[in-house]
Amino acid sequence: MPDPDKQRVLLKLSGEALMGAGGYGIDTGVLDRFAGEACSVARSGTELAIVVGGGNIFRGVAGAAQGMDRVAADQMGMLATVINAVALASAIDRAGGRGRVLSAIATDAVCEPFSRSTALAHMQAGSVVICAGGTGNPFFTTDTAAALRAAELDCTVLLKGTQVDGVYDSDPRTNPDARRYDRISYGEALARDLKVMDTAAFALARDNAIPIIVFDIHAPGALEAVLAGRARATVVSG
Repeated sequence: MPDPDKQRVLLKLSGEALMGAGGYGIDTGVLDRFAGEACSVARSGTELAIVVGGGNIFRGVAGAAQGMDRVAADQMGMLATVINAVALASAIDRAGGRGRVLSAIATDAVCEPFSRSTALAHMQAGSVVICAGGTGNPFFTTDTAAALRAAELDCTVLLKGTQVDGVYDSDPRTNPDARRYDRISYGEALARDLKVMDTAAFALARDNAIPIIVFDIHAPGALEAVLAGRARATVVSG
């Protein structure tokens, strides 16, 4: 990993991670822990952007599967990410940091519109930038949004916080014999259909030479540990 005092990183945080042990919504204890870790990283000198999902509130794909119009369902999912982003920014402010929400969809009464220059200015000033609204378009996941923002903001690494401590060849929560990878290439991950991120996200990361580090977001101190190279994680790179 690069010197943590000189890097700009992007964290992909799923909406489901914000639920904690619940089945819906936001667990404020979990939210506050993530906010505290984000503040610590920003204070260390690392410039941090976060792309947050909305699956704890609404998933567009799930809505479409139940018969909703796909475009409308995805728009609802993008709005859910704005709710999560505002909650996370507020928690960061309470923790003594500065959270700034930039949205790819127009929600001017709630947060700023996303632009590269605005995001960079906020990060360089020590704020944690939370990117909401996905890519601003239906049919794209927040994984793709994370890879897009990581490339757009010249991030040195894309951190994918998940429910497990890396990439496995099958689900370790159901298969005790699942094999875990310490390092794997983009091509291998795609060829083996490991489903770490979707194909468009992998392509963006690969084409822009941005390594993806997959780690357990729920482990205490996980964000700082992965940046320091101490966390149990999988590196996906060229």
